[in-house]
Amino acid sequence: MPIYTYENLNKDQHCTYCLGGFDVMQKLSDKKLTHCTYCGYPVKKIIRSVNLQGSITGSSQSTLSQKNIEKQGFTQYRKVGKGKYEKSAGKGPDTIDAD
Repeated sequence: MPIYTYENLNKDQHCTYCLGGFDVMQKLSDKKLTHCTYCGYPVKKIIRSVNLQGSITGSSQSTLSQKNIEKQGFTQYRKVGKGKYEKSAGKGPDTIDAD
């Protein structure tokens, strides 16, 4: 379940829970909160960037290596000229011509 951040709309009226904003774990199907669950003052949902852990995917050097690309079943092409691409990893045609 995703975690959503909410912020108090009225800086003058708040409780200690919603003073600096608060996080709530909700299902995607749940309705967004419109009021603080403790004091009842209006709140709004804040959009935040996603936090991804680099240790899950490893370094970009190892994930984009020729060996790893082929192991995962992908094909990689490198541009060698205008509209021309040459296979550098994986299965498929050795060259692709856009013309």
